[in-house]
Amino acid sequence: MLGEFAPLFMFLALFPLLLAGVPIAFSLAAVAIVFSYFLWGAGALNILVSASWGTMNNFVIIAVPLFIFMAYILQKINVVEDLYDAFYKWSGPLKGGLAIATILVGAILGAVSGVVAAGVIGLGLIGLPQMIKHGYNRKLAMGSVLGGGTLGQLIPPSTNMILYGAVTGVSIGGLFAGGISAGVFLASLYIIYIFIRGLIDPSFAPALPVEERATWKEKLFAFKTVFFPGLLILVVLGSILLGIASPTEAAAFGAASALAIGLANKRLTWEIVYSSCYETLSVTAMVGWMMIGASAFGSVFSGLGGNAMVADFAMNMPGGATMVFVVAALFIFILGMFLEPGAVIFLAVPIIAPILANMGFEPLWVGLVVNVILQSAYISPPFGFSLFYLKGCAPEGIDMVEIYKSSIPLLIFCSYSHLHILDSTGIPNYALFVNAVLTIKIVRELTLEDLNLTH
Repeated sequence: MLGEFAPLFMFLALFPLLLAGVPIAFSLAAVAIVFSYFLWGAGALNILVSASWGTMNNFVIIAVPLFIFMAYILQKINVVEDLYDAFYKWSGPLKGGLAIATILVGAILGAVSGVVAAGVIGLGLIGLPQMIKHGYNRKLAMGSVLGGGTLGQLIPPSTNMILYGAVTGVSIGGLFAGGISAGVFLASLYIIYIFIRGLIDPSFAPALPVEERATWKEKLFAFKTVFFPGLLILVVLGSILLGIASPTEAAAFGAASALAIGLANKRLTWEIVYSSCYETLSVTAMVGWMMIGASAFGSVFSGLGGNAMVADFAMNMPGGATMVFVVAALFIFILGMFLEPGAVIFLAVPIIAPILANMGFEPLWVGLVVNVILQSAYISPPFGFSLFYLKGCAPEGIDMVEIYKSSIPLLIFCSYSHLHILDSTGIPNYALFVNAVLTIKIVRELTLEDLNLTH
């Protein structure tokens, strides 16, 4: 009886450990060890060794610490401040200009780092106080930080896309190409919304006073601070998309280029290099252990017939392939609200991706959809990670309820973006109708004094 339902019990055994505060990596490994030992004997513990060896020999994963190191170096040499200052000078005369600058800087940060925490915290420390100081609606200010900061999940080089490609074998370059389209589309929706709100109610997102606006000389000089990050984006992403370099090779070049930018700006110090190396090692170790634990869990789960059980359940589900896709998407979204996106990729994707592929879904398209869903999970109450990143760096007087409310318009636009992507394949069949309903709802809310949909 236990053997037949052992895969289900494996998943159920995870929750007490997670609720007890055990890290996801060690929770996965512990469940795998216990089940393999008691069901197959001590010899089955070799599976943990095999999982560790396979993780250490995955060449693609080398790109993760290199991109993380690049992100930390750029963050510590104040590239975030430089970018925000440049866009701040150019967008100041626009209504909602500071919020638009926050979205644009977030998009560029996503393209040079791919680390969501760095984007949200950087924008929260720099952009949020400026918007509040100049009388912006607080929900709009926080929402622009959340929206811009999480674009790093989609706009390459995204570490989660690298992990997805490593787990499934899907082309990372293809995921990056799709991520550019999805990220730019979502950023455009945010900017259009901010601009329209500013036009309808200037007090909601006022333009900078005339005396605080930059001169043309200051605006032109600001281009200097954007040149090096822009060049880095072109070289790193261009080399991948053109097939000149693999993601790992491009990541190595990006890390070296970040050091070169720091030297050129005369801001790089040994303390910055040391702290960046230490923090990169810490994050990479977490990812590595997570991969080991997930690989061990997945091997035992598959060995017990879990993959076959899930596939059989999916094949017999009413509604066919469309319903299987919807359930899988909801499962990914719910997991993303409680677990680190990397953990979701390691835990759920090896089970879900093959089933969707067997049902005729394009693997690359599935990978893009999963990453878009995880981007939404970052900002979804109650446990979206970006919400807590923002809380940790927000000025005094901002509570979690207010941050939760600021995320609701973003979720509407993320849903619209999801349906836009789904429309391209006709799934679901009523996507156009839902798009229309959402559009009417958004336009209606634009006429209200303050996002009544959050009340």
